[in-house]
Amino acid sequence: MAALTSVSAGSTSASLQHRFHSVSYSTPIELASVTCSLATSVKRRSFSLSNNSSTLRIRCAATKPAKSPAEEDWSTKRAYLLEKRVRSVEAKEAFRLQKENNFVILDVRPEAEFKEAHPEGAINVQIYRLIKEWTAWDITRRVAFAFFGIFSGTEENPEFLQLVESKINKDAKIIVACSSGGTMKPTQNLPEGQQSRSLIAAYLLVLNGYTNVFHLEGGIYNWYKEELPTASEE
Repeated sequence: MAALTSVSAGSTSASLQHRFHSVSYSTPIELASVTCSLATSVKRRSFSLSNNSSTLRIRCAATKPAKSPAEEDWSTKRAYLLEKRVRSVEAKEAFRLQKENNFVILDVRPEAEFKEAHPEGAINVQIYRLIKEWTAWDITRRVAFAFFGIFSGTEENPEFLQLVESKINKDAKIIVACSSGGTMKPTQNLPEGQQSRSLIAAYLLVLNGYTNVFHLEGGIYNWYKEELPTASEE
């Protein structure tokens, strides 16, 4: 749904604005990737971003951390998920598997969304979290998110796998879920399907030794739509 963009040190304000606003972003990692350009391409240089009548001037000496597995191209992730036979299941099938076959529903949405409402019996480990640190790289990303009008920027949760392992055994049968779910099914407009938080999480799990990983097609949205049991936390 979204193509990652890059910015060269010599780009003009007009071209930067055009590139930033000519794409849309379906996952936090895609939007966060835009900020790579603010840190890697202009190391120790300055440039301006124009947004209507205001101008944002950034001087940056930050360096982007090494690429994580979650940042792999979607085509790479999808190929690996298919190779490992990760299967997508619809909401009603997921509910049946949870009740009859002891499947665990792993909800990877932000904690606040999970507390508001989630599939009954689900376990929450958020794959993305609010940006916590204040390194040069983190400040750059905060500024870039703010340029898009987003003041609660997110980052990959570095404790995701550790937290999952503390709650779910590697031989457990897991159905990974997020809001919309994404899909590995090809369509005319999306020949490789659509990446999502749950599919990124599924990729990380199989990459780290989990052998019974499934994916909730249509996400939590479809769970609600089917009026399946939910719970909330105050």
